[in-house]
Amino acid sequence: MSRAVERRTVGTQSVLVAGPASAPSVVLLHGIGSSAASFAAQLDVLGGRRRVLAPDAPGYAHSADSERPLGLDGYADGVVALLDAEGIERTAIVGVSWGGVIATRLALRHPRRVSALVLADTSRGSGIRRRRAETMLHRPEELARDGAAVFASRRAPRLLSSSASAEVVDAVSAAMASSIRLPGYARAAASMAATDHSGDLDRIAVPTLVVVGAEDSICPPDEARAITAGIPGARLEVITGAGHLANQERADEFNRLVERFLDELHGDALTTAVADARPIADNH
Repeated sequence: MSRAVERRTVGTQSVLVAGPASAPSVVLLHGIGSSAASFAAQLDVLGGRRRVLAPDAPGYAHSADSERPLGLDGYADGVVALLDAEGIERTAIVGVSWGGVIATRLALRHPRRVSALVLADTSRGSGIRRRRAETMLHRPEELARDGAAVFASRRAPRLLSSSASAEVVDAVSAAMASSIRLPGYARAAASMAATDHSGDLDRIAVPTLVVVGAEDSICPPDEARAITAGIPGARLEVITGAGHLANQERADEFNRLVERFLDELHGDALTTAVADARPIADNH
């Protein structure tokens, strides 16, 4: 991560922040096996002209455990609390995997706080099928039994394309092992298992970009197409040579698509923000 990035604590959440304070904002929400650190490439690139915030979800990485299970509404409300603390009225949201499900709920539950959505390698929720929900609920048992390192080493290859190098697989595995723990992972899994947004997507009324890796076996392109069809005006982009973690595995292409989408929305505001930019101290 070459751009100056600040880690700060907002309430009980640890948040990575980059970019000009006066610029249009973007919030990055990570997946169920990840953390804010998975957005290193996005903080570096998007932070050039935008105010980018990437929180560790409650119970993940540097963020404190929640006092109780939050449910998907609670995770969405937590993003609003972050926006309130940062004085942000409306923002674009980029959600990857579980983060995309939270972003969807945020747009449904707090529509006035969301200016645009990027839903990447995500789903309508694990509750769309009983078997998927049951599988999601069993995952924390595996984590408890095997420990984070073994659990991560087993799951990491499934998150990447068939062409991913051993070095990339090892890096994803190590990052996952350092990000997940109980009870946070179990509470996140329960929120996914209880969610099916299939009947609600047509209520989303903000510009939406759906992105998926062509080799995503976790939230495959067919699921991305279903999301795109359900959200009025949404458009779909498929990234070749990428699995479930397209934002990491094919970061250049992912960033290009997201920047182009956000540029269409923000245009002149970005130019003004860059002119007024003040550097953020690098506290890493």
